[in-house]
Amino acid sequence: MIDSIIFDFGDVFINLDKEATPLALKKLGLKEWNSNLNALNLDFEKGNISEKEFIVGLQSYIPNASINQIREAWNSILLDFPLYRLEFLQMLAQKHKLYLLSNTDSIHIEKFREKSGITFYRDFYKCFEKVYFSFEIGMRKPETSIFEFLIKEHNLLPKNTLFVDDNLENIESAKKLGLQVWHLQKGNEDVIDLFANKII
Repeated sequence: MIDSIIFDFGDVFINLDKEATPLALKKLGLKEWNSNLNALNLDFEKGNISEKEFIVGLQSYIPNASINQIREAWNSILLDFPLYRLEFLQMLAQKHKLYLLSNTDSIHIEKFREKSGITFYRDFYKCFEKVYFSFEIGMRKPETSIFEFLIKEHNLLPKNTLFVDDNLENIESAKKLGLQVWHLQKGNEDVIDLFANKII
């Protein structure tokens, strides 16, 4: 019996365009996304560096781009958050303990709050027992430590806890700890299909 559900954020609730940011950065003069930039991004997602350090790091590869242009390019990945998903979540929260677990950074979360408006994002956050962003807790999926942290912090029983994510690597990591999983197939499934798919 599933009593707790851990949700990913991007492409589960908020729609993403994962091609948009690389294209926008390329337009600003970035020749290629390399291993150094990947490491920079991971450090930012884990809160190891500040927003300013991250932007300056990116700017070193595209010196003709302004800070605002870089921030705008970085946020171009974020699309809409359909209201029907929030309504589904609000219904689900009446019967289950819900948690949000997202690999993200302070720039994206600030933009999400700005785009969605204070009422929407507050209503969204209120659905969860706790909201966990990687940049705030210094861990990110698919590290098993992040799942172990949640399990211990909230006394979760893995066999009674469902983890929902669109990333297979994250799903496989959660499975190792005995969590029930749903690998949501973006484009073919929607989070509101949770009951239709007899996941719970």
